[in-house]
Amino acid sequence: MADPASYRPKDIPPLPGVYRFFNAADEVIYVGKALSLKSRLSSYFQGNLLERTFRMVHEAVRVDWTLVDSEVEALQLEFSWIKQFNPTYNVQFRDDKSYPYLAISLSDEFPKVFITRKQKRPGIKYFGPFTHAWALRNTFDVMLKVFPVRSCTDSNFQKARRNNRQCLLGDIGKCAAPCVEWISKEDHMKLARRLVDFMDAGVGDIVPTLQKEMEMAASAQEYERAAKIRDQISAMERVKESADATMSDNLHADVLAIHREGPHSAGSIFIIRGGAIKGSRSWLLDQKNALEGEDDISALFASVYGGVAGSNIGLDVPADILINEVPKDCEVLESWLSSLRGSKVEIKVPQRGEKVEILNTVARNARYALIQSVNKRSADSAVSGKALIEIQEALSLERPPLRIECFDISNISGTSVVASMVVFEDGVAKKSEYRRFIIDTSTAWDDTRAIHQVLSRRLKRLADERDVDSAQVVEQGGAQRKFAYPPELIVVDGGAPQVSAAARALEEMGMKDIALCGLAKRLEEVWLPDQSDPLILPRTSEGLYLLQRVRDEAHRFAITFHRSRRSGVMLESLLDEIPHLGQVRRAALLKRFGSVAALRRASAAEIAEIPGIGATIAEIIISSLQKERSPSFDAQTGEILTDEVRTGEKLDGP
Repeated sequence: MADPASYRPKDIPPLPGVYRFFNAADEVIYVGKALSLKSRLSSYFQGNLLERTFRMVHEAVRVDWTLVDSEVEALQLEFSWIKQFNPTYNVQFRDDKSYPYLAISLSDEFPKVFITRKQKRPGIKYFGPFTHAWALRNTFDVMLKVFPVRSCTDSNFQKARRNNRQCLLGDIGKCAAPCVEWISKEDHMKLARRLVDFMDAGVGDIVPTLQKEMEMAASAQEYERAAKIRDQISAMERVKESADATMSDNLHADVLAIHREGPHSAGSIFIIRGGAIKGSRSWLLDQKNALEGEDDISALFASVYGGVAGSNIGLDVPADILINEVPKDCEVLESWLSSLRGSKVEIKVPQRGEKVEILNTVARNARYALIQSVNKRSADSAVSGKALIEIQEALSLERPPLRIECFDISNISGTSVVASMVVFEDGVAKKSEYRRFIIDTSTAWDDTRAIHQVLSRRLKRLADERDVDSAQVVEQGGAQRKFAYPPELIVVDGGAPQVSAAARALEEMGMKDIALCGLAKRLEEVWLPDQSDPLILPRTSEGLYLLQRVRDEAHRFAITFHRSRRSGVMLESLLDEIPHLGQVRRAALLKRFGSVAALRRASAAEIAEIPGIGATIAEIIISSLQKERSPSFDAQTGEILTDEVRTGEKLDGP
């Protein structure tokens, strides 16, 4: 690593400009801008630098700068250099390649239509990305019937031309077969452009035509053809993605949203013109080495409007840009975008109405793009292996924790207390080995005692099943019982008190060799037994992210069990108050309905169908449920109304 003092520049001008750090291979590793180059660059050569900034400064061997006249020029040059040099330590959004596009190769002599997830190439018209790949695949076949543009590979197309024999797609009406001159080259090009026009304009122009054809076919008693056209209409309406709410025809804006979860971020855009969504796109934030404090929203604007990652959206900048967060350099960005558009551009955060609803939809798109990306990383064995090694190093374990068990407690004011145990093996959830526990609250109860109880029960099962000799294992099918596999790391949801309770359970069961930690939600600290201070893992740590996923999965599993348990307890309590219901009838009602809400929604006929209930008992149950309903009140006086007041009967008394 280089010594920053060896290349620290002198006589830096206190003027606005853009600077670049270079490594030993003369590669640009970081680009930044500043109103005062002297002040900003001097800060990189001080002590107490943050981790990634320290790493960048020591990897660099020189720094240079370029003076500019204004902040807008600095922003333009910064975006341009980031695009040109792809620096390691800059925040950058990369295209989300997980969604499919519909593509049409208009530059070909005989254009073809196809579905792709690859990088965009010149000469090809793209539509998408489409959130639902299944909808695009299903509709693709229907579109070929309406617009039978060729969809075969180039090799198959040339083979058909040599043999003068169309392929199966031509035989079944999904291709106009230009290979055997069923359609001329000019007409085939017109057909391809009609498909492009349809995708640009939406379903509005073609659906009425199809509906008329369907009605004419039905009138002529051509019911099979009418049914096919009906299916075509349904598929066409699924092709285009639209907003949840109807948009105003005069809405003309780009709607951007950024979504963050821990160290990960994603951004999405809806391009809305004339009240219709003309395009959408998602980006994933690559901040593996990004310097601390970098503005990810400005980086998103650079990706959308600066041509980063092949985007050409910046050629059509609208007057209004809606976003869910105000960028740090909002005024500078507005000036830069105004120069691209040639007139004023405003960046706004809407507060009410349809624009907020649309913005929420875009934010959901960003969230799901991030979820899909994260799920892919979770299934990546290389990423999981790195996470396990990071946990091993952080907790000073002898080996990576290949089996992790996490425990969480769920309750409301100490009622219906339950616990969950989730299992991750090799960094992947193993749901077949999840377990649920009902906590015994007959003695004094609190969260730490619940943790101690559930750990004691789990470890006792482990000890009992470890004692099963090999002969018994063979008799039971040659495999150990699932509880006989010891965890290499136990994680509890909580801080020092919960970890202490879990450590006490491990000590009592003689299993102190099992590693233990707690993950507190507030600051995501990692707590270890017998340590007064927590570990703080880097926010971009794959190990921390794996611990968070394990903890969050245990919390989800516990909450789900607690809700079902609470509903059952409430129903059981309610049934105890209804006459003529013995243990057998109560059990049948609990099994059939499961919750008070489900029983209240049921009719007397549905209740009577249950064996042992009958019509008479069903009416008694319905009547009892009506009496249990919450009292109503007079909206004007606030007076609570009894049954007599509601029915108009006179009450006794003065």
